[in-house]
Amino acid sequence: MAMTLRENSLAILRYENYEKLPIVNFGYWGETLQKWVQEGHLTQDEIQNAGDGSENDRRIGRKLGFDFNWYSCFGGSCGIQPPFEQKVLEVREDGSKIMVDSNGVIVKVKDDIVSIPSEIDHMLKDRESWERDFKHRLQYSESRINLDALAKIPRPEERETPLGIHCGSLFGEIRNILGVEGTSYVYCDDEELYDEIIDTVGELCYKVVKRILESGVQFDFGHFWEDICFKNGPLVIPSVFAEKVGPHYKKITELLREYAIDIVSLDCDGQIDALIPIWLENGVNTMFPIEVGTWGASIAPWREKYGNAIRGVGGMNKTVFAQDYAAVDREVERLKPLVALGGYIPCMDHRIPPDAKWENVQYYCEQMRKAFQ
Repeated sequence: MAMTLRENSLAILRYENYEKLPIVNFGYWGETLQKWVQEGHLTQDEIQNAGDGSENDRRIGRKLGFDFNWYSCFGGSCGIQPPFEQKVLEVREDGSKIMVDSNGVIVKVKDDIVSIPSEIDHMLKDRESWERDFKHRLQYSESRINLDALAKIPRPEERETPLGIHCGSLFGEIRNILGVEGTSYVYCDDEELYDEIIDTVGELCYKVVKRILESGVQFDFGHFWEDICFKNGPLVIPSVFAEKVGPHYKKITELLREYAIDIVSLDCDGQIDALIPIWLENGVNTMFPIEVGTWGASIAPWREKYGNAIRGVGGMNKTVFAQDYAAVDREVERLKPLVALGGYIPCMDHRIPPDAKWENVQYYCEQMRKAFQ
């Protein structure tokens, strides 16, 4: 009997024999989908509710030639709850708005600019604001989990593709709330508060994951989100991260293994090399993405350094989608020796951007299928 996409994917990441490499993606910018509607490749109905793993997401992927969107996870809310009321504080002459977002961050936004808003200030600054406005918003309750949706998840043998359990964010969420400068100031000014914030978020993530697993639903992999690095390295001191955040990773990954989940991935943009050994030591073994773009990251040097302890999903250079077939061919050839290392599934590191040509994405899927299936 032929292996399913789910079985092939898990076999690859376990360094086991498999039949074919899945051709996977990581979704699309909304502007990309709108462009493809305007070009006649998709309809407006097809791009509605096209979030990761949704029926429309799968339909779009099939049209392009992908097997599935790798980023398909079920998880609970591990962030601010209830959210802060979003309100405009000021409208400037250039049309930009200064407003409070749902995390209690003061941001600058402009309607005609599609990007991450600029952070102006943060409501969380000290012990007083933590106790008054934030601590109660980071406590566990069952309302954080959609139990009805959880109960409808098919059994593993009924799933064609892998499904992950999202384990939250142990430091990225804190960085979102405090800002990069804010986390640094709190660490220096009030280390006891710094520890309490980390421990509160870590315990919340643990309880959410534990409740989901206790439902009896079986998942194929665990997944964390962080985004705590930039192009030159981490936004947190690695030794501090290891000491204060590492134990929370370990606690959650040990829980996952109690439920037979041995693949644990992590999404952290930027140059992550200094944090990789900390994640590996605490049970995270799969890096997603691999950031091939700015500095040419690759699974190869990590494999040379850490051996089969590390796996990867990502590292496909999506900029070729804006070029031509020859560029796509070169990228497929570049990926061949990396796939041969084992434990690695190529994927776009981020969403497919608006400069991507529909026909180039289709061609990539065709060539990948010829090369690896």
